[in-house]
Amino acid sequence: MSQSQIPQATSPLSMWLDYLQNIHTSAIDLGLERVQAVAKSANLTKPAPTVITVAGTNGKGSTCALMEAILLDAGYSVGVYSSPHLIRYNERVRVNGQDLADEKHVQAFDFIETQRGEISLSFFEYGTLAALRLFQTEKVDIVLLEVGLGGRLDATNVVDHDVSIVTSLAIDHVDWLGDDINVIGYEKAGIFRTGKPAICGQPKAPATVAAHADDIGAELYQVEIQYNYQLTDSNTWSWVHGSYQLDDLPVPNLPLQNAATALMALATANLDISDVNIVKGLENAKLPGRMQVLSTQPTILLDVAHNPHSAEYLVTRVAQQYQNKTIHTVVAMLHDKDIQSTLEALTPVASHWYPASLTGPRAASAQELCQFLPQQTTQYQTPVDAFEAALTKSAAEDVILVVGSFHTVGEVLEHWQNKGE
Repeated sequence: MSQSQIPQATSPLSMWLDYLQNIHTSAIDLGLERVQAVAKSANLTKPAPTVITVAGTNGKGSTCALMEAILLDAGYSVGVYSSPHLIRYNERVRVNGQDLADEKHVQAFDFIETQRGEISLSFFEYGTLAALRLFQTEKVDIVLLEVGLGGRLDATNVVDHDVSIVTSLAIDHVDWLGDDINVIGYEKAGIFRTGKPAICGQPKAPATVAAHADDIGAELYQVEIQYNYQLTDSNTWSWVHGSYQLDDLPVPNLPLQNAATALMALATANLDISDVNIVKGLENAKLPGRMQVLSTQPTILLDVAHNPHSAEYLVTRVAQQYQNKTIHTVVAMLHDKDIQSTLEALTPVASHWYPASLTGPRAASAQELCQFLPQQTTQYQTPVDAFEAALTKSAAEDVILVVGSFHTVGEVLEHWQNKGE
């Protein structure tokens, strides 16, 4: 791309995003040297007084959303960085629960473009630095940073954070992190900091997590050891850490394991949060694409579950809430995921399958999915085609479940919103 084609501070966001997609040789480029150099020179390594960084195979977005809701209720100004987005890039940066305008993103990109000089950055690295800049200019009190991939070598790990979280550990991203759970544990624990709280929400986590915390002198809080939680009945739960106990908490719309992890992280962060803020936050927390209900006749349910671990959790929830219902399962996935085990995990609740193809270099085709489906079934070109077919074939009392990827859910969600306009 020639100098004249570099977007300007006045260029549209879409032009910047195209530019960022094309300036670096590989989409995923693990390693911190380049991004660290820019973060330091641009003074972005501490974008707010308190920073909490969240890694994990599943549950990063939910854990951030739960902490965000509690912190907002406590009166803090909160920035959240998450990825990927469902429909619009702007979803990746929230300030006080809201997406920011295109112009603000453009200004941040323009700032990073100036700061990086000759240093090449991947799309994710560039976006991460721009998000840190936005949190700095918006003057937030607390930043919640969601790790993109792994932890140790992820662009978010250049930040000087105060609390680190590993939400869950399972095998995913095999192409990048391998299939050894101990190695994955070590990679995720790579965000821990000496002398700082490190929370692990994965029960019986691989030994590498505690070993790394020990090696560097991080303060490890491990679920079922330093803190615990229990469902008391279908509407309430309790949380305990040492002599401190919270009872009669409302069950949130997001996974309870992540709520327990969020509470432990906030308890270690030296913040001013009351029990009432916790209750209100748990009641208010929600996240698009996680058990998201779009309509009720038929029930349309969206969930971004895309690996066996998240699919198993989803199936438990669906089986509880939609007993004896016919479930039309619209599914499309990326080919670097464990397609076979994910589909096997979904099978107990799927009455009818609607496999679809995604587009892009990582996309799996409907044909690839069909190898692992229990019955011969029609294949669809896109998630939207599959969803429309499910709509025509379902009765008012049925459930249409859209699952398998952020891309799958994003395409159907955008289609649904456009239908409603």
